[in-house]
Amino acid sequence: MKKPSFYQSRRDFLAASSALTMGALGGCATPRKSAVAPGFVDAHVHIWTPDTAAYPLAPGVQPSAMQPPSFTAEECLTLVRAHGVSRVVLIQMSFYRYDNRYMLDAMRRYPGVFAGVGIVDGTAPRPQDAMRALARQGVRGFRIHPGSQTVDAWLAAPGQAEMWQCAGDDGLALCPLVGPNALPGIAAMCAKYPRTRVVLDHFARIGVDGQFHEADLAALGALAKFPHVHVKASAFYAFGQKRAPYLDFGPMIRRLRDTFGAQRLMWASDCPYQIQRGHTYADSVALIRDRLDFLSASDRDWMLRGTAEKVFFT
Repeated sequence: MKKPSFYQSRRDFLAASSALTMGALGGCATPRKSAVAPGFVDAHVHIWTPDTAAYPLAPGVQPSAMQPPSFTAEECLTLVRAHGVSRVVLIQMSFYRYDNRYMLDAMRRYPGVFAGVGIVDGTAPRPQDAMRALARQGVRGFRIHPGSQTVDAWLAAPGQAEMWQCAGDDGLALCPLVGPNALPGIAAMCAKYPRTRVVLDHFARIGVDGQFHEADLAALGALAKFPHVHVKASAFYAFGQKRAPYLDFGPMIRRLRDTFGAQRLMWASDCPYQIQRGHTYADSVALIRDRLDFLSASDRDWMLRGTAEKVFFT
């Protein structure tokens, strides 16, 4: 998925963060008082630093790719804490590829505040060794995606079998970044590795073309029969109408709540991409916290805190 354009200058980015800190709701309809206690968990945030001397970019990645130029752990916390978020699941940033050090260092600086989803080379011999080394440092999950391979070739590779087995054996999560076309393959892997915890990023990208297609929703719903499969309700800026207040997500979220249960859904922002022009962090939180009347207080608590806490913090 191509990332959208961001605030074009550091000044604009910091101004946006300041506005969010003061509670700007960016077009929110008047919200009712939340029934969910503070202490939310944002289950999907990327961070990076402009200090490329200490944390070099991966080969082939140019500094110009870092847009915004900076989204450090500290900038992240300043943003999210203004909206009742006290803990964050960090997703290893692709700028660093398999060098997870910046994420790990943030986890060490803020113990109990950040959890980590790392990236290892699934094509290397024994990727499970790298997984276990990161798990010893507090990483609880691993992002996987097909890259330039076909889904079938990706999932048939020996490294994937080793990663799925390791995750199941060690109580770790695999976090596939895939589109709807990969869901039958993911279902086959879930059947083969029934103990492996799976967290699908961004609704499995359903709605990237602006439409929530029935066939895609059915394929995602079919994974509900596997009790260890979870779904992130996230990246609202990138799917459907791509416009706040994101109410077009309501039918899909209701359907997922009914099939998976709120205990297997988790809200996430996908920051800093969620705070691009025309979108705000406040609007992302508000969709789950305030705007979907069919969600009970218990549903909101699971989606905004409990599910991510269960998967990544316990």
